[in-house]
Amino acid sequence: MKSSLLFCGIVATTVASFIGDQMLTAANSAPSSRFGPKWSSLTGEWKGENQSGAPSGACGFYFDLAGHVMVRTNHAELSSTAPPHDDLMVLTPDSAPDKAKATYYDNEGHVIEYLAEWSADGNNLTFTSKAGPGPQFRLTYKKLAPDSFSVSFDMAPPGTPAEFRPYAAGKITRLPK
Repeated sequence: MKSSLLFCGIVATTVASFIGDQMLTAANSAPSSRFGPKWSSLTGEWKGENQSGAPSGACGFYFDLAGHVMVRTNHAELSSTAPPHDDLMVLTPDSAPDKAKATYYDNEGHVIEYLAEWSADGNNLTFTSKAGPGPQFRLTYKKLAPDSFSVSFDMAPPGTPAEFRPYAAGKITRLPK
C-alpha cells in the first residue's frame, strides 16, 4: 500500500513539474510575429457613409490581448428596408509585419477566412478570402487621407476566382478622440 501511494505521489509530482515547465516555456516564448506599424493607421472609431454620402453605420479597430490580435467591429445600415448588418473580424499577425490572417463573423451566421496585406506604400489594405466552391470575397480599404478610407466589398462568383465584381462601397472617417 505504501509503495503504491509513493508511486502515485512520484507520478503526480512528475506530471505537475512537466506541465509547469511547459506553461513557463509558453509564457516566456516571444510571439512569432507582430503587427507592423501600418496597422496602427486603422485604430479608433470610424463613422461610415454610403456612396451618396449618407450615414451608413460605424466601425472600430483596436488592438487587444497585448497587441497579439486586432479586432474590427462593424455596424452597417445598408438600406432602409434591410435589417442592420453587424460583424466582427479578428486579425492575427502573419509571416510579415504587413500581412495578417483574419476571421470574419456576422449576424447572419457567416464565417469567412481572409488573408490581409498592406500595399508597400501603406495606402491600401486588401482582405481576400480563400477560393473555394462558393463565392470569393475581397474587402479593400484605400487611404484617402490620414483619417479617411474608401471601403469596397467585392464578390467573385463560384468557379471564377479572382473575377471580382462590386457589391457595396462607401467611406469611413475617423471620429475625433
